[in-house]
Amino acid sequence: MTDRIPVSSGDAPGAIGPYSQAIRHGNFLFCSGQIPLDPASGDLVQGSLADETRRCLENLGAVCRAAGTSLRRAVRLTIYTTQLEGFAEINDAYGAYFPDEGPPARVAIGVAALPKGASVEIDAIVAMS
Repeated sequence: MTDRIPVSSGDAPGAIGPYSQAIRHGNFLFCSGQIPLDPASGDLVQGSLADETRRCLENLGAVCRAAGTSLRRAVRLTIYTTQLEGFAEINDAYGAYFPDEGPPARVAIGVAALPKGASVEIDAIVAMS
């Protein structure tokens, strides 16, 4: 018996490589990075950095629900962006997702490129309910 339990959700885009959407281990869920793909079409969402950020968070939320928890129970998120100069827009969309509670710990990293030409990718470590 393994203590690593793969988690997947049909309400989030499928993995585009050899990885799981998330792995549950003990009392934590380790979510792979989500780029702003529409789960129905598999296409990158079109729009602003805020739109991309919201889609990443929605995709992560779907994976969390499949595991029986909520993204609002996140203990740490990492945001990767190819447009660090636009981080205020990303930050506003992110802040709206965690409005009144103590937001999770976070790291923001500027990168040269992301899969499929995305401008934002977010991963998460989430406490189980």
